Amino acid sequence: MMSTAGLPSEGVGSAQNEALARRFCCTFLLAVLALCALAYGIIAGFDPYGVTRGAGELGPLMDINQRYVYPQIVRSGRYSSAVFGTSTVRLLDPQRLDTLLGGRFANLAMNAATPWEQMQIADLFLRHTPKPQVLVFGIDAPWCDHDADSEARRLTPRPFPPWLYDDDRLNDWAYLFNSKNLEIALRVAAYRLGLMDERIRGDGYEVFVPPEERYDLARARMHIWQGREPRQITPVVPAETVSEAERASWRFPALAWLDAMLARAPAETRKMIVLPPVHVAVQPRPGSRAVAVETACKAALVDIAKRRGALLVDFRRSSPVTREDSNYWDPMHYRIGIARRIEDMLAAAMNGTTEAEDGFFVTPASPAW
Repeated sequence: MMSTAGLPSEGVGSAQNEALARRFCCTFLLAVLALCALAYGIIAGFDPYGVTRGAGELGPLMDINQRYVYPQIVRSGRYSSAVFGTSTVRLLDPQRLDTLLGGRFANLAMNAATPWEQMQIADLFLRHTPKPQVLVFGIDAPWCDHDADSEARRLTPRPFPPWLYDDDRLNDWAYLFNSKNLEIALRVAAYRLGLMDERIRGDGYEVFVPPEERYDLARARMHIWQGREPRQITPVVPAETVSEAERASWRFPALAWLDAMLARAPAETRKMIVLPPVHVAVQPRPGSRAVAVETACKAALVDIAKRRGALLVDFRRSSPVTREDSNYWDPMHYRIGIARRIEDMLAAAMNGTTEAEDGFFVTPASPAW
């Protein structure tokens, strides 16, 4: 029979194992806490969203989601004029608009932004800019949706941070600690070290379309027409009819938000409602019910413009520009040259021109500024 003399008892070994386990857990927990503190310190130190910055201060804009970077542009107080909308007006250059329209512009248009999201940044701008000089609102088709005010239509799959749009700066700290914000903070650090370029210019401007030297008309036509042949607009035959009862039931809830926002702007602020020039391939087909809806929506915009002293500039129409495939990358996004022409046309409209010779725009509501 073997002797067990000299071997540690089972109780002693169990106690040692428990002590080792406790030390390991404590060490692991301290290491995790240290890493969390380091990560939070990096986020707070490099402050990718301007939480700690005051008026006049603006850090590098490194996030690809404009919904996160635009609030600090607004809070910087550097800009007295702004463009709001979606990617259909993002190519308007604030530096050219400064010269053409007056004021110091920021382009605060966001890719695929819903009307509700656009109103959040516009509201923030008005709260932080007591005397705006020029406000330009780009109005796309979703503004005419009957359900634009539904919960399902307020946001997109792109994250939207409401905490950056309120006036409580303290609550921002509770939302900063996550892996995404750490990534953006590290991008800011890389920018400070000269290893990365700023993602978006300080006034919000970014050329998001490919370089002009990469333009391919055949590829553009594929995107514009989505494989449809022949590549032309055919009217709906027979034309769709709309009863007066149906027409009376149409509602455009997002336009009420626009109306209220324009009403908040000071009387001396110049206000422009711009319908961007999308390709005719995505404009309503002649003779369709959609044409009647868009016509009613435009009429409502005319009423708002007249009531609020705003200039309505309508590029969303069939014209030599919107019928020409080579002016577009896809149905919604025009090339840089068209953006420059839009800027010039906005200045012409502000100076009293009521329409372009080639029909590129008309101004159905012209205020007496």
